[in-house]
Amino acid sequence: MTATIDDLLAALRAGKTITGGSPLHEVMHRASQEAMLVTAELNGPYQPPERVRELLSRLTGAPVDDSVTLFPPFTADFGRGIRLGKRVFINSGCRFQDQGGVTIGDDCLVGHNAVLATLNHDLDPSRRTDLHPAPIVLGRNVWVGANVTILPGVTVGDDAVIGAGSLVTKDVPSGVVAVGSPARVVRSVQPG
Repeated sequence: MTATIDDLLAALRAGKTITGGSPLHEVMHRASQEAMLVTAELNGPYQPPERVRELLSRLTGAPVDDSVTLFPPFTADFGRGIRLGKRVFINSGCRFQDQGGVTIGDDCLVGHNAVLATLNHDLDPSRRTDLHPAPIVLGRNVWVGANVTILPGVTVGDDAVIGAGSLVTKDVPSGVVAVGSPARVVRSVQPG
């Protein structure tokens, strides 16, 4: 069976396991090479904001709003799973493993060195190269602090804040501050 990028995207969106060594796995590796090529250009010599957005659009395969700001360096090992809202700010050093899907809502801030990881390997040693995708969704107006890691399948609700250095392993409700490893809710966000 010959697999295409469209076959892979359909499987990932459906949350299907990508079996190690399968035709879909091979397509994923080829797509990763393309993503590395785009991010190498993005992270090379200085690029003006318009060019950064152009490269992000090429990486994601979707339009990127003129209000989006990204400070390189930035890495994504797939790119096609990223969807960015309006007025999104992504600070330098962020890494997105986006095969499972990363959706960032309007007005979100993502701090330095954040890692958003949407894949897990199988726990069974004989199937360790199998990949299990699960999306990460940041609602509107979410602030992700520096050095935060968000794991597969996590949704962060509107207006939530994730404190610096946190490891987010489960959903975070809207309008709260969550901190720690694993992150836990410590208080509500007080509206201004």
